[in-house]
Amino acid sequence: MATENSTTFYPPVVAVLGHVDHGKTTLLDAIRQSSIAEREHGGITQKIGASSVEILHDEVKRQITFIDTPGHEAFTKMRSRGAQAADICLLIISSIDGIMPQTRESIQLLKTSGLPFIVVLTMSDLPTKNPTKVKQQLLSENILLEGMGGDVPVIEVSAKTQTNIKELLDLILLVQQMSENDHPTTAKPDADLRAIIIESKLDSKSGPRATVIIKDGTLRVRDDVFSENGSFRVRSLVTDDGKQVSEVTIGQAAEVSGFSTVPSVGSIISKNVHEAIQDAQKIQASLTLEEAFAARKVGDELTMILVADTEGSLEAIIQALPKKANIITQKTGEIAEADVLMAKSTGALIIGFGIKIRPEVAKFARTEKVLMKNYTIIYELLDEISEVLEGKALAMIEQIYGTARVLAKFPFEKTFALGIQVLDGRIARGDKARIMRGDEVIGETQINSLRVGKNPISKIEKGNEAGIIISPLLDFQVGDVVISHE
Repeated sequence: MATENSTTFYPPVVAVLGHVDHGKTTLLDAIRQSSIAEREHGGITQKIGASSVEILHDEVKRQITFIDTPGHEAFTKMRSRGAQAADICLLIISSIDGIMPQTRESIQLLKTSGLPFIVVLTMSDLPTKNPTKVKQQLLSENILLEGMGGDVPVIEVSAKTQTNIKELLDLILLVQQMSENDHPTTAKPDADLRAIIIESKLDSKSGPRATVIIKDGTLRVRDDVFSENGSFRVRSLVTDDGKQVSEVTIGQAAEVSGFSTVPSVGSIISKNVHEAIQDAQKIQASLTLEEAFAARKVGDELTMILVADTEGSLEAIIQALPKKANIITQKTGEIAEADVLMAKSTGALIIGFGIKIRPEVAKFARTEKVLMKNYTIIYELLDEISEVLEGKALAMIEQIYGTARVLAKFPFEKTFALGIQVLDGRIARGDKARIMRGDEVIGETQINSLRVGKNPISKIEKGNEAGIIISPLLDFQVGDVVISHE
């Protein structure tokens, strides 16, 4: 942050968490109304997932950027969305209702993120308020408030009467200053660009668009930049008040156009392709598999990326899944490295149905400790997801041992044998096997026998040829691919 004698102050980025009915959206509306920045008459307010307000603080005009997460679901869907993009969080609690289940989930997210936060008690204008009760509840959650033996700021506000709205904004800037004193920022406008995507969508007229928060450096129109989805050139930058700007810098937000595909929320934008991918991988620390699963089930909800073979399968699965299954991305096709990065950065697991999983993607998922499971029978998928939501862990991560191409089909005793060449990894007797024809899954089977010539062997490595017997026998063809997996 710039010093008080400087003409530049970096806006703190603020995320808002709390229970669904405790007044987050109403508070954000009241905050926007308190902004001293004049909006042009007839101007259009853009819904870009972030908004900027301007206040007079110590006789200096200052800006604050709010990440619009009106509901705990939006925050838990993208675990990195606020915890990584934000500098400060507001924990919103109703002075009437007190701590609710989503409040506790928010508290856990705040403790995990390590970000400074302010407790904001809403609805303070109502006669049934009971802030003392709420503060005692917070103590039982190990939230130590100022004046009660701790250092977490607390403030009572009313969006309806605008009570303490200006004071809340001043408090945010004070918390930023104190955080800066403890951990001085190294962010500079002329440093290497680092921006985080907090919203993305496909606009029917203008194509893929995304809202970014700048954490370091400066993003300009016509910059060539990279994300985990590839490279693109920035075509336009639009602020929440609908203005086209030529650049945005630290703490500011803008909607960006120029992407070739819709980028993943939580992914990093950089001017260096390697930094973009490496930073995306670092959004969530390396976890054990048990910890990785625990991170993907927040409270009683399960966050997932769903990839199916056809639109019909996708629609059927979505309609049949339990309501507590949060699908953050859904598509047809195959699982890609970008999906693994997105799952890691958002705390999601990847669920596939009747699809192809390339060995390199499976290996990448294991390296990144992303939980991934592929199904061919829909009721097995639904049953297992239901069991997870009831508290049982997924049975396994799919592990790809090797792939082979079918070179020949010939009769053997009362069945048919497959003549194969191993393309990658190894094929072994006893392995489960999936037969693929292009992107189509022919079926699942098991390798019962493996021979080179007349000699039985236990396994065969990349580049070699062999004959295999599978059971049950599937309608395979020359050219099909055999994927050995667990």
